[in-house]
Amino acid sequence: MALQKGLLHVCQTTPRLCCCVANHHSFSKILDGQIPQSFQHIKEINAISSKKQKVKFEASMEQVLKGGGKKGIQRHVVRNKKMLVRDRIKLLLDKDSETLELSALAGLGMEYGDVPCAGAVTLVGKIHGLWCMVVGNDATVKSGSIYPITLKKQLRAQQIAAENRLPTVHLVDSGGAFLPLQSEIFNPGGRIFYNEAVMSAAGISQVAVVCGSCTAGAAYIPAMADEAVILDKIGTIFLGGPPLVQAATGEKVTAEELGGASLHCRQSGCTDHFATSEEMALATARDIIATINLENSTNATSYEEPLHDVTQLNSLAPSHGVGYQLDSRYTLAHIVDGSAFHEFKEHFGTTLVTGFGRVKGHLAGFVANNGRLSGMINGRLSGPAALKGSHFVQLCSQRNIPLVYLQHFTDNSTRSAAARDNTETEAEISSLVKSHAQLMQAVACCGVPSISLATGGIIGTLESHSLGSLSMGSRFQFIYPNVRVGGHDPVYLAKNLSKAQLPDAPEDQVNQRMLDNYEKHSAETESFFAASRMFNDGIILPEQTRDVIAKCLSVFQQERTAYARYKPSVDGQQTNFRM
Repeated sequence: MALQKGLLHVCQTTPRLCCCVANHHSFSKILDGQIPQSFQHIKEINAISSKKQKVKFEASMEQVLKGGGKKGIQRHVVRNKKMLVRDRIKLLLDKDSETLELSALAGLGMEYGDVPCAGAVTLVGKIHGLWCMVVGNDATVKSGSIYPITLKKQLRAQQIAAENRLPTVHLVDSGGAFLPLQSEIFNPGGRIFYNEAVMSAAGISQVAVVCGSCTAGAAYIPAMADEAVILDKIGTIFLGGPPLVQAATGEKVTAEELGGASLHCRQSGCTDHFATSEEMALATARDIIATINLENSTNATSYEEPLHDVTQLNSLAPSHGVGYQLDSRYTLAHIVDGSAFHEFKEHFGTTLVTGFGRVKGHLAGFVANNGRLSGMINGRLSGPAALKGSHFVQLCSQRNIPLVYLQHFTDNSTRSAAARDNTETEAEISSLVKSHAQLMQAVACCGVPSISLATGGIIGTLESHSLGSLSMGSRFQFIYPNVRVGGHDPVYLAKNLSKAQLPDAPEDQVNQRMLDNYEKHSAETESFFAASRMFNDGIILPEQTRDVIAKCLSVFQQERTAYARYKPSVDGQQTNFRM
């Protein structure tokens, strides 16, 4: 009963659409983001939850930024006289330019121990005004060894670079694969070299800076790059180092003699540019990017800030899966320029909000679950809503307008809930599944790039894929820290698994198993668990939403304009990139 009352509160009011004269706004209708007083209790509970999640997020980020810890940093900087990877990236990118870091929390709490930031920093940043993908090994973490999660992160970075045609700069400082886990690395690891070669053939520049050791498989990254820079006395490239040479042949040789800068720049020709300092090496990499003959046209025209403070999104991030999501127009009012929004089919399929808005000048189509209720199911995709979504996605594809999916799903919100409440017949449920399938087909076949952002509830359910995901072709997928990731809610899993596992056991044993299952699946569906294993591109805080969406849209714009002179192949060769 308490739950029903909470749900009924959510469906009382919808944000108003206020008309105005289109002077400096993109559209004539302005969303009213002021949350009614009747919803203040939900707003306050959400804000408290967001504050707790932010503390946890910042603590995890603090651990990430420490890299390999004091000993690892001291060894790297003092003994090896090398710059830290984030300092390298700072010199490589345009001064004070914006960046979009990907999967920063990857590698924490893995079965084989913590690997902060997965041992590699991957981010999208600007070099001479061009968005580029940067992949930098962090040699303070396990001496730069490649773990399975490191490989997954590098492959994901390459996939993003390929889909968005981002010139890629590899800052290589790695001792190769972590041999105790070699069975999980070597076979799939060859995809890195394939991706590098195919991107180069497609005109997506590959640049490598050898900042330290490039041993074993890591040696092929600079060798296959379009241009490679190597740092004298520090950078080395070889398949096997001096100890292996001595063990195999008895010959004693130094790392510099075996694969140093002088050898590769003057004799082997494996590298193209000789640098006497890291500053010089990174400056050379910047010069290379300046020669790739791409125009910078990503700067948006002047734009307005939303009429409502973006930090108020913390109060709109649902603290619970059901009953705490307000109408998605409130969220949109805090994201789009001037809070101006051109809504599509406003009065049809009302559990889904679709329409056009601009984010920092970039036009996008928005598709969002609506917090207003249909029956007793929060933001459910009804048949009409799915039809509406399909129509709108096809419209954006036709007009070449990128899409932003804002997701909030509850567990089993189609068949199970309907059957439980006896609100729909089997035929109606089957029809609903078909409607969802048609929406999935429209999303999968859409010809424009998209971003998926989960703001609450649970993602990974069958229904959630109908509003975009990495599996459904979204180029970026982020989640709020309050989101769960999995096929089912942990309560559902605990209840049903326990009964199946102990069908004839006494009630106390079933209850104990239920508690154990709940603790296990509660931990495994947490957003931080998903982020550490790279089930998505990472966690963002609600107040970062507008900035992150704007950066992604800017990347999409560069791909459309800077590479207009290229005509991508349609045979799949140039887009066949996999994680």
